[in-house]
Amino acid sequence: MSFDTTWDVDKYKSEFEYEDHWQFRRQFLIAHQDKFPEDRLVCLAQVFFNVEFLGCKYPKKTMDLIEKLSEGLADELRENRKGKLQRTFVGASDAAEERAKNKRC
Repeated sequence: MSFDTTWDVDKYKSEFEYEDHWQFRRQFLIAHQDKFPEDRLVCLAQVFFNVEFLGCKYPKKTMDLIEKLSEGLADELRENRKGKLQRTFVGASDAAEERAKNKRC
């Protein structure tokens, strides 16, 4: 299957996107521009960003692909994040259960 690899990566920078976030996505787009059609790669780059910056989870097949494609690209980001305050997301049911436990004490 052949597809156009000459499209302009920079057209996907959002007007309100932080520069470091854009550089992160841009690096991913450039690294894989010759491997996927434009529309699919743009989606994968957003998934990559969502996983690394927002902690999103996707189906296993998608996560495996993103892990493979991110090799070497996210290492510096992950290293810089070590030791920094991390957000913890708690599900509503977990929060309700913890609240109920605390009321019993």
